[in-house]
Amino acid sequence: MILNVSGRTDIVAFYTEWFMNRYREGFVDVRNPVYPKLVSRIYFDDVDAILFCTKNPMPMVKYLDEIKEPVLFHVTLTPYKKEIEPHVPAKGKVIEAIKQLSQILGKERVVVRYDPIFVSGKYSIDYHKKAFHHLCSLLEGSVSKIIVSFLDDYKNVRKNMSVLGARTLTEADYREIGFSFSESAREYGMTVQTCFEEKNLVEYGFIKEDCFSPSLAFQMTGKIFPKWKARKGNLCQCVEMVDIGAYNTCSHFCKYCYANYDELAVKNNIKQHDPTSSLLIGTLKKEDEIKIRKK
Repeated sequence: MILNVSGRTDIVAFYTEWFMNRYREGFVDVRNPVYPKLVSRIYFDDVDAILFCTKNPMPMVKYLDEIKEPVLFHVTLTPYKKEIEPHVPAKGKVIEAIKQLSQILGKERVVVRYDPIFVSGKYSIDYHKKAFHHLCSLLEGSVSKIIVSFLDDYKNVRKNMSVLGARTLTEADYREIGFSFSESAREYGMTVQTCFEEKNLVEYGFIKEDCFSPSLAFQMTGKIFPKWKARKGNLCQCVEMVDIGAYNTCSHFCKYCYANYDELAVKNNIKQHDPTSSLLIGTLKKEDEIKIRKK
């Protein structure tokens, strides 16, 4: 089993204490987002590898020596200002944390995500080209891969469109981004690829690869894992993972986020967080049905 920690919220940035409590106790409970009374119990003895997805890896760095399973980090680092990413740490601090991770884990286990890309009056194509080139220069020698994706039409995106000001990308835009990003990545010894996109930009120099491929999972664990099925027209060929997060619980409050779509719910959920609970939000109830998630 591979854990995703997490695509639903930033556990590393805001809930590392909780995660380490769960890790030390040996299991974690995950409430089903569709059927809340159904709770999956996952024992870490059944975990083969962990993917940490975060905008702020700093809180986890000091605990990595405790984690025995193979680890992969996806660190999202984008060039937007506070009106788009109100509570993301300063970019320089995140870059220093990425360099620390690379020294501990090796650069093949630390992936940077420039995600999502959107173009507006403030954030032009030229802005992104310069920002991406500068990012590559700062990360030279610390990462070997950067993953990009483009803004999707999520509920939260539509709600915040007046702030985002995003326009529809043209084929000329994709071409300009593709050639420029590919050249910058090559210059600093990296590859660049898309994630979960119909426009994979391979014709402009991007590589075609999955974010967490079965071959990478095999390298990390020596085991073969099945691929995701029927995700966005089978565009995603990553290995299946189990997400232990919860929606509407991330305090970054990024305006493009798919996992936060109700800021009031986020604030209420955060109040219910208990670092000693087996659940990320709240505690177990009498009516909950606990099922052990097997490998």
